[in-house]
Amino acid sequence: MYLRTLIEKKTMEEKQKNKAMSDKISFISYIVPAFAEAYKMPIPFAFKYLKKYGGWDFLNRHWWALHTDNDIWAIHDIYEICYRNGGMR
Repeated sequence: MYLRTLIEKKTMEEKQKNKAMSDKISFISYIVPAFAEAYKMPIPFAFKYLKKYGGWDFLNRHWWALHTDNDIWAIHDIYEICYRNGGMR
């Protein structure tokens, strides 16, 4: 009985991790093109811009908070991080 409970708990934890990873991928797949559109740049350039100026790291670290915010503010927050790290205004 104890072993079964442990296995069920482990399975549930794995499902939660998989769900969180799926949510993260979905959000990032949505927000990078939205960022590119908002700042009038091609998606590959936006990705490189985010990587170069710290937006990508910020996005990966704080996606959970960003995804609960309005898209406009999330995009603005990412842009501000890039700007603080030398990105264009």
